[in-house]
Amino acid sequence: MITNEAVNRAIDYILQHIHEELSVDDVAAHCHFSKYHFSRMFKKETGESVHAFIRRMKLEQSAFRMKVEPERTVTDIGCEFGYSPSNYSWMFRQRYQTNPVSFRRNVEQATVRHAFMHLDTAGLPSPGAHGGKGSVSGTYSCLESFEECDRKITIRNLPDYFVLYERRIGSYRHLSGQWDEFIGKYREFVTRDTQFLERTFDDPVITDADGCLYDICMSVDRSAVNADALKVSAPMYNTCTIEGGKCAVYPYKGLGKYIYAAYQTIFTVWLPRTPYTLDYRSGFDIYHKVDSRSGYLEMDICMPLKEQ
Repeated sequence: MITNEAVNRAIDYILQHIHEELSVDDVAAHCHFSKYHFSRMFKKETGESVHAFIRRMKLEQSAFRMKVEPERTVTDIGCEFGYSPSNYSWMFRQRYQTNPVSFRRNVEQATVRHAFMHLDTAGLPSPGAHGGKGSVSGTYSCLESFEECDRKITIRNLPDYFVLYERRIGSYRHLSGQWDEFIGKYREFVTRDTQFLERTFDDPVITDADGCLYDICMSVDRSAVNADALKVSAPMYNTCTIEGGKCAVYPYKGLGKYIYAAYQTIFTVWLPRTPYTLDYRSGFDIYHKVDSRSGYLEMDICMPLKEQ
């Protein structure tokens, strides 16, 4: 868990300016620390240097855009993240052991063959189950068809959420236990109006499954959260505002192990056939019901969309 407030501010700053030229000096200055002191602090918390983190985020975010924006050229996406065509190809190969064009060609297969897909129970490969030739949903029945997904999704303008959160780098597999720990730690701040949210920054198809960045959150009344109260009961805490705005909202009901398939349906089946484009704001989930014994849950998957 990343508990250092300055490091969390730095991560937020990097993600918000990922399309710009970012240096260690820029990030350290934003957090009001010297470059050398901040660099040591950042690596201690994340296990990565600031420079390595920025480089990895740029490559992973660009790879994700190739997946969800198939109409854009590789050159255009690389340029958006500050790379020349030749430099982008070389850097990309260093990270993924393949070039961007091959990555894009194979990312759909990598998506459905990922260990999180649970093909053994969610659905076996079934050629032509849904959709047309060449579509992911036309190859694997574990993904919904466009029509099924589109019937569920609504486009909404969501409010901002002021939350108390804990940030982690690791595998989504550990979320259940982490949620139990989180709720127990901050139980005194839970009210009838509390909402539990999860903010995700990475697609495990793109990012190493054990290196995903995510926030476990609960909404809190801003007026009720003051430094003195929190210092007594929770010395290590972070608060932030999760930006709402225009979102595609997918109501998920089912076992937690199949959430990955729902996400990938949105990314690879639904989005390419709509006029919408994902915004660079972080996606988040809003939990409504959780049965820890069976693993059943009900939640809204909220994907931020660009204003058209």
